[in-house]
Amino acid sequence: MLTSAAVKAARPRTRAYKMFDERGLHLHVATSGRATWRLKYRLAGAEQLLTIGCYPEISLNAARGHLEVAREQIARGIKPASPAAAAASLMSFERIARSWHARRLSGWTDRHAVDVLASLERDVFAAVGALPCDEISASDVRELLEVVEARGRIETARRLRQRIEAIFAFAISHDQATANPAKPVAAALAAVPRRRRQPALLTIVEARALLAASDRAAGRPIVRLASRFLALTAVRLNALRGARWAEIEDLDGPAPVWRVPAARMKLARIKKADAAFDHLVPLAPAAVEVLRATRAIGNGGELIFPGARGDLPFAEGAIGDLYDRAGYAGRHVPHGWRATFSTVMNEAMPAEREVIDRALGHTLKRDDGHEAKVEAAYNRSVQLGPRRAVLERWAADLIAA
Repeated sequence: MLTSAAVKAARPRTRAYKMFDERGLHLHVATSGRATWRLKYRLAGAEQLLTIGCYPEISLNAARGHLEVAREQIARGIKPASPAAAAASLMSFERIARSWHARRLSGWTDRHAVDVLASLERDVFAAVGALPCDEISASDVRELLEVVEARGRIETARRLRQRIEAIFAFAISHDQATANPAKPVAAALAAVPRRRRQPALLTIVEARALLAASDRAAGRPIVRLASRFLALTAVRLNALRGARWAEIEDLDGPAPVWRVPAARMKLARIKKADAAFDHLVPLAPAAVEVLRATRAIGNGGELIFPGARGDLPFAEGAIGDLYDRAGYAGRHVPHGWRATFSTVMNEAMPAEREVIDRALGHTLKRDDGHEAKVEAAYNRSVQLGPRRAVLERWAADLIAA
């Protein structure tokens, strides 16, 4: 076997020669004096020669390290590549991240996909995007996340770490990384501050008073009607703003229903395209009255609650502004109706907790922990009967004199 001293003492001769180390590894010394580490091996019965690199850029110990890697690959029937070629084949973290992002698009909403990529472009690529994954350390990841934390974005930093970890896992599966430096960083991040709940009234008496105050407050009549319908149905604001007349079924019949398309529900992208996840909202008589009043003053368009232009929904902050004018600033927001409904009805009908959750459009779990299809997969009459009873009880209590 060679020694470092023997390698260092190698001098050119009139003819090229080899200095052998072990298992095919040798130093080839050319007549010019250029010394190159090479590996002679056999693969599939054929003799092969791998050029590892030049001495002294690659020391004897480093050459032996490359020998171990190459021998492991040969044992698996893989033709080894030189360190330089292997490095050239590695993609940058940014390129891998964009590939990971592209592979995940089908399961995300457009909004979430844009948010994920924007966070990487803003906070990650400038710091480590140009580096191969194995050149990125845990301290590199921690430092870039600390910059995000310094802006006060504690939750953003934690989500970003999760995304970086997922990208490294993707890189490992594609032989572009050997370790995941984002994993240990989780313990070093700042604790997430306790999330403040959105303000909501939690008694039926307060809820009635809010509706009455909103009716007296200045504003467009269509916004006051939208507020009342939101309170009666306890849906999310975005579902309400996009509501269309075509989604209302049997309005003048005995069992009126609002079918909120899955596309406007808070669901994974793959579910948004499946009508089985449409959210069915039985309409209490008070909700039907709101729709009739809205139809009487509407512009004849597709939207139930249009904005001033008619072809667009009312402004996202319109109902919240109405509550502020009614004297409820900081006490109740549009989304708060969901908490009001849940709190009041669970107290009034404690045995109907699951029905109340279904009325809110929450995804329920089966006993085995998997999600249940909560809408069209069930018999409609069985599914909507208890839900209609809960919503009618809620509406009767809310509108009671």
